Amino acid sequence: MANVAEHKDLQGTITVPVEGMSCASCVLRVEKALKKVEGVSAATVNLATEQTTISFDPVRVTLERLRAAVSEAGYSLGKPIGQDTPEEVAGRYNAGLQRLKTELAVSVTLTVPVMVISMFSMTSWFHGVIPLGMKEINFLLLLLTAPVLLFSGRRFFTGFWKTVSHATADMNTLVALGTGAAFLYSATVVLFPAWLEGAAEAGTVYFDTAATIITLILTGRYIEVRARRRASDAIRSLLSLQPSVARVIREGTESDIPVSQVTLGDVVVVRPGERIPVDGLVASGSTTVDESMVTGESLPVEKSPGQRLVGGTVNRNGSVTFTTTAVGAHTLLAQIVKLVEEAQGSKAPIQSLADRIAAVFVPAVIALALLTFIGWQFAAGATFTHALVNFIAVLIIACPCALGLATPTAMTVGIGVAATHGILVRNAASLEKAKAVTTIVMDKTGTLTEGKPAVTDVIVMRENTREGILRFAAAVERQSEHPLAEAVLESACRSLPEIPPAESFRSLTGLGVTGIVEGRRVAAGNALMMAQEGIDSSDALAHGERLTGEGKTLLYVAIDGAVAGVIAVADRIKPTSAGAVRDLRRMGIEVIMLTGDNETTARAIASRAGIEHVLAGVLPAGKAECIRRLQAEGKTVAMVGDGINDAPALAQADVGMALGTGTDIAMEAADITLMKGDLATIALAIRLSSGTLKIIRQNLFWAFLYNVIAIPLAAFGLLTPVVAAGAMALSSVSVVTNSLRLRRFVP
Repeated sequence: MANVAEHKDLQGTITVPVEGMSCASCVLRVEKALKKVEGVSAATVNLATEQTTISFDPVRVTLERLRAAVSEAGYSLGKPIGQDTPEEVAGRYNAGLQRLKTELAVSVTLTVPVMVISMFSMTSWFHGVIPLGMKEINFLLLLLTAPVLLFSGRRFFTGFWKTVSHATADMNTLVALGTGAAFLYSATVVLFPAWLEGAAEAGTVYFDTAATIITLILTGRYIEVRARRRASDAIRSLLSLQPSVARVIREGTESDIPVSQVTLGDVVVVRPGERIPVDGLVASGSTTVDESMVTGESLPVEKSPGQRLVGGTVNRNGSVTFTTTAVGAHTLLAQIVKLVEEAQGSKAPIQSLADRIAAVFVPAVIALALLTFIGWQFAAGATFTHALVNFIAVLIIACPCALGLATPTAMTVGIGVAATHGILVRNAASLEKAKAVTTIVMDKTGTLTEGKPAVTDVIVMRENTREGILRFAAAVERQSEHPLAEAVLESACRSLPEIPPAESFRSLTGLGVTGIVEGRRVAAGNALMMAQEGIDSSDALAHGERLTGEGKTLLYVAIDGAVAGVIAVADRIKPTSAGAVRDLRRMGIEVIMLTGDNETTARAIASRAGIEHVLAGVLPAGKAECIRRLQAEGKTVAMVGDGINDAPALAQADVGMALGTGTDIAMEAADITLMKGDLATIALAIRLSSGTLKIIRQNLFWAFLYNVIAIPLAAFGLLTPVVAAGAMALSSVSVVTNSLRLRRFVP
């Protein structure tokens, strides 16, 4: 039944955990195995998250076929992401960490006495305290070291056997060859001394080397796994947001049920301080909701009947009931988690250099280690044991763990940090590209502006008052469905205690409305209506020209045949827009406004936002063409929009940024979604991209430098295998730790 369920939910792109990987070579082998499956169009593997994202034709490809391909390569696939509960994911991680912890404990417990005995058995006082000969001491060391390799180091030898059976090589190959050579040589000296007479007479054994290498590498792996878990903390934080229980009203009765049993259309009750279990629309009550963990918005958002609630957010101070609109994998929180997981599992273009090197790295190291052995044994005339030690040192120092972790760990942390600030990144490539942006093109309506008209000015004429003009205008506009009417009513409702009724209402299409309010004839409309009604509006002409020049729409209000005032309505610029534009320009980024609105209105809005370059009167179909022209000029362009008509331009841009307050189509076409609709997060996304790329370059630099310096030192006999093992483990831990510095990123 489980397989049937998996197939039923299998989509064209899935993200699946991969078990058994240890280095960059493993990543390449899994990708190669998946890409060989007929019907798979793309497969990327992330070592840091131990996941693969696969794009395929679901008609031709089954999950079993994918699993079989990965299994043939020596690894295994888990359940597709989203089919496991957070508890199952945590259980798998904890089980793996506990297994590693047990292996490390056994290794340390046995390695310490091996090191102590090996170190002090060369002194006379040791033999005075423990009356054993070197033959007995070496046999004791053999007994102590064997469990270290056979139990604690089993993972390396199992991995080595898998690679040998597939004629490939990876980190396990290097560790197994190095420690195996040291142990087998030493065991031969102890058990079959006649085979190696010179070495046997000298009593030269390397049990301490083999045991210590395993212990140091396991120690590094343990620290690395714990650190890599912190790299994915953002996902676990998001998963923990959804409560496990919801209070539902069914057939007039309130009852607590598991969130998994909530269905569409259920009525849910949420009390102050509780988390909202699923998405829905407020049915009754009002409250404020903390949406910070989902949108990055720090201030609570007021909610009243008809407004949207997002599952996982916190109800602050009022009880509400709401009707569910999305449950399970269809909630906004679930979609965010899925998007972040897929992004963390994707591969950045900058990783291609490390991948190309990793493809030939391990075979080259094995060849170099053999040359080192041959050079010391035959060219330099060194003893067999001395040549063997240098052979082992080269193998161990060159494990490509740091190289494999350099890019994915930083990307995993960077994408997770972005999510906590309300920035959803579609994939690693999008985060990398954001740093290169030189030009940002912004839509006007709903992006720079609030997206709906609002009263900006009320000009009072003769002996009237602002409240009086709004009161009479709202009375006649109440029965109109025009957007200007909504703006006037909203402004009046905020500032007036009541709005009187209008009688004899009449709507004149394209002109305005008239009516009788408290016995007085009121007309509200444009200048053409005033002229048709025979009302002299010349006194308001100067005001009208000024307001029109600012891109505002005018509503003349006449009472008893005389103009009493002028109400200006406009789509107001968002409070944060000007600051966001200023910030981007300080970063050296050109900002352009792109709109289908007329030139006058566009220029007025652009001026208030601090934008110098305006492309006005552009039809939806022409927006993508504008982006192409800018790209043809050599600019790296980011497009910011929120509507359906922005989708082609978002897709055409080098980096498409959609506002989370906009349409689903816009977000689907974008590379980055700004959940709270605040343009200030554009600069934040670019800075985070820059910071992530800086960390990646540091990681790659040190990983390459480490190998460039360490391998020759080991080949020339200047590094012992034990020091090499410690340095190798430290290099991996340092790369992960450096990546975790991104967690301290401050906007």
